[in-house]
Amino acid sequence: MAAGRILISACLLGQPVRYDGKGKPLLHSLIEQWKREGRLVAFCPELAGGMSVPRPPAEIEDGLNGEDVLAGRARVLELTGGDVTAAFIDGAGRALKHARDNGCLHALLIDGSPSCGSLAIYDGNFNGVKHAGNGVTAALLRSEGIAVYAPAQIEDLAANLF
Repeated sequence: MAAGRILISACLLGQPVRYDGKGKPLLHSLIEQWKREGRLVAFCPELAGGMSVPRPPAEIEDGLNGEDVLAGRARVLELTGGDVTAAFIDGAGRALKHARDNGCLHALLIDGSPSCGSLAIYDGNFNGVKHAGNGVTAALLRSEGIAVYAPAQIEDLAANLF
């Protein structure tokens, strides 16, 4: 097992797992280096939670965040009105287990997502407005001691790896 393994959002490696059926590859020399070193552990919490591709966009309601979802104070709702909170919580739990099973002490997660966002997430109104906050998976991982980074923080992640 490679030292300093990193749980990474599968979409950041180009896997077509996002709600729109696309990937969002993070093109960076560190990603290529970490692939060669066997450090990256790809995972999509939304798929692990039972969601399909494609799927309706989802956001955490009322400008709340992942901590609120985990505490039962907020729901994750689809644009179509469907309540997908249980799938997001299940996917977060599976992400935590996968990280632990693979020795990941760090996570590099796509920002903006109601699962993986760690700097900013959408406000629940489906109007493109973001606010500071964590998605459900990012919140759970952080609460369990896994350091979570957004793509904009990749250099900080590199500095903190061992």
